[in-house]
Amino acid sequence: MVPCRAPIILAPMLRLHPYEYHRPERLADALALLSEHGSAAMPIAGGTDLVPNMKHRLFTPAHLVSLRRVVELQGFAEQEDGVLRIGAAESLDAVSRNSAVLDRWPMLAHACARISGPQLRRVGTIGGNVCLDTRCTYYNQTWFWRKSLGFCLKKDGDACHVVKGGTRCVAAHSADGATALCALGAELEIASPDGERRTVPIDEFFTSDGVWNRRMESGEILVAIRLPAPLPGARGAFRKLRVRKAIDFPLANIAAVAELDDERRVLGLRLYVSGMGSYPRKVGKVDDLTRGSLLTPEVIELVAEQAFRQCHPLTNITVDAEWRRAMVPVMTGRVLREIAGG
Repeated sequence: MVPCRAPIILAPMLRLHPYEYHRPERLADALALLSEHGSAAMPIAGGTDLVPNMKHRLFTPAHLVSLRRVVELQGFAEQEDGVLRIGAAESLDAVSRNSAVLDRWPMLAHACARISGPQLRRVGTIGGNVCLDTRCTYYNQTWFWRKSLGFCLKKDGDACHVVKGGTRCVAAHSADGATALCALGAELEIASPDGERRTVPIDEFFTSDGVWNRRMESGEILVAIRLPAPLPGARGAFRKLRVRKAIDFPLANIAAVAELDDERRVLGLRLYVSGMGSYPRKVGKVDDLTRGSLLTPEVIELVAEQAFRQCHPLTNITVDAEWRRAMVPVMTGRVLREIAGG
């Protein structure tokens, strides 16, 4: 009997393309490099999302401008007005363990501690999480996979595989930390190539365009996140829906901050849901439902029902969209019960 040898087929490895790596230490130098190389350059901090996307040929910059050594993007600074300024290059792990964050904004620490796994949290940055690229089943794949199906609106194509005939990308926002920051009323400090800085409320930073869901121009850099001083009686809570207890991107995020008086009646409530669309959605009408009331089971049920009505996930993530929607009132209830019992 003659032995038969099956042919060995080697799958193509996901290699990085050639690029030049720059390591500026000052913000002005980083901005100058991005301006000099234009669309051929991209900033990189932790790279936990960008590098895999580069391997998939979703981005192919000829120049990477590292932000890890830029001094203006580092550190935690408590200011006289009670604002905490967090450098955008601070790691997610550092944010989750910072004493000021744990003491005054524990919801943010909780959210950052739920991102990915321990190793990636030590590398990934809070600024990178705010600027995280949107995700979709038909986008976050290898070049070979996308080519075989047909490229999509978000990259290289003109068709949406989620909404047939759709002309607008519906890739999902998947940043845990950003959702918590929205509920906390954070502001973003952004530097432009001409050296000017602007401050943007984070809930005005995102857009509904899944291709590019951030109000940032090419060459701009997120420098810092500013957390306003928490009001007396303010309580927050965060929940993340995912398949596994680590690594996974969210199937949904719920973040809420309630301002309570001495009798624990609601003075104001902010509730955000993400993972359902291209930006964190602020659930409307919840102030009208809760102001002046205790967070009783009946009131919590009304708010949960309002969140359910306003959230309509699509099939842009592999897990069933209707199940994800059904979990919105469940998670909203858990968040509000935590606030009520805190």
